Amino acid sequence: MARRFRPGGGIGIVGLIYLVIGAFVAWDRGYIDADLLRRVASALLAVLLWFLILLGVDLHIHT
Repeated sequence: MARRFRPGGGIGIVGLIYLVIGAFVAWDRGYIDADLLRRVASALLAVLLWFLILLGVDLHIHT
């Protein structure tokens, strides 16, 4: 029997567990570190709050 397409179905619980385990393994093996997470967070803030950058706000996350 063919599966029907579920619009907005998402990845499901198995997909979420797969991604969480993958992120943990990548962190454990050194592929992901705190500096990378800070840079990604700063980039996401810059994309979402671009108008603040135009006003001179610094969105870099510092430790």
